[in-house]
Amino acid sequence: MTDATQLIAILQDSRARTLELVAGLVPDQLIGPRLDIVNPLLWEIGHLAWFHEHFILRALDGAAPAIADADAVYNSAVLAHDDRWVRALPSLADTLGYMGRVHDALVRRLDGTPTREEAYRYRLTTYHEDMHGEAFTYSRQTLGYPAPSFAASAGLAPVAEGPWPGDAAIPGGTFRLGAEPDADFVFDNEKWAHSIAVAPFKIARAPVTNAEFAAFVEAGGYREPSFWDAEGWRWRCRTGAEHPAHWQRDGASWRVSRFDGVADLAPHQPVVHVSWYEAAAYCAFAGRRLPTEAEWEVAASTAPAPDGAIGVTKSRYPWGETAPDARLANLDGGRLGCVDIAAHADGDSAWGCRQMLGNVWEWTASDFLPYPGFSPDVYREYSEPAFGTRKVLRGGAWITRGRMVDNAYRNFFTPDRRDIYAGFRTAAR
Repeated sequence: MTDATQLIAILQDSRARTLELVAGLVPDQLIGPRLDIVNPLLWEIGHLAWFHEHFILRALDGAAPAIADADAVYNSAVLAHDDRWVRALPSLADTLGYMGRVHDALVRRLDGTPTREEAYRYRLTTYHEDMHGEAFTYSRQTLGYPAPSFAASAGLAPVAEGPWPGDAAIPGGTFRLGAEPDADFVFDNEKWAHSIAVAPFKIARAPVTNAEFAAFVEAGGYREPSFWDAEGWRWRCRTGAEHPAHWQRDGASWRVSRFDGVADLAPHQPVVHVSWYEAAAYCAFAGRRLPTEAEWEVAASTAPAPDGAIGVTKSRYPWGETAPDARLANLDGGRLGCVDIAAHADGDSAWGCRQMLGNVWEWTASDFLPYPGFSPDVYREYSEPAFGTRKVLRGGAWITRGRMVDNAYRNFFTPDRRDIYAGFRTAAR
């Protein structure tokens, strides 16, 4: 059972990260340009306080909103995206004051053992804030703002460098896709595990690297329609994309923008900031394909049975049941970026797949669809409106909070998104 101390600890840690991610930004940066892929950061931090207040203080305690018109200002289901730049927003000081009052009330009400419902809602709202923390980070990258100040790389041990080539060959069999009912916390789109048949397949032991993707770029892959499906080619022509987002040509080599700076492109780090369309086009170029989310989860969570088939036992993480740490995965933002794909050998899955959690999110071939018997949880707008319009990503990025992700976690974005920290690994029959 989750106790109050644990819930308060993750709540406070998440809030500290949020404040670090907006620290040092001037008023113009807190509003920013009107883009489809970002929110005004000033609105977004107020939305976080509203979300905690709405789903805990108001839903469980019947508390009145801490500020007037809170629903009209901060409910993302009410205030249209473009209107968030038009609506008059409270000042930064007033917004932080609102956040502080809500936070203090959340801590005060946990004066005993939380009920199962309370524990679920505290985790839901904290993980929601964690998701926005990741969004703050890639928004800073998109807008060219300075890097956030929370990096703790000085205290982290060096990790292995270099490539990690090859495939893991995984036999076919029956697999239970999704979360099991005994999990501490699950999102509604992970419910529930159900048996499916999986054909034998091969999956890359690591994500596609910058060097590998550069070969696709240099071969004219962005100008060859045969590598793209019809929708992807329309996206390519509409955007004029010639390479991943943030890449810059520098003579015969490539550099990449990182927040407000520029660095050499690291050849053995995973390619990142590519859309689903770009990932699929690379696969066509390489004679490969994207794995389905079921194949991805099999490779991450099962082990070979004595007879060589897929084992029936699933692990929570690729490496077992131990919670993620800096030895096992590049999560939680401590390194402020990706590491080479050879890093974190201790985090390998039983099939020898590396970095299935952390470093970059991984696009899959799968559409984001409900599992059998789906029913929305209290945050009804989380999954259901996105079904059929998004692609599934698995794993987690270097900035993703390790407390939130595991082998069953399903992320989802439209296939055109390349601002997020997404890469991919390939598969084959």
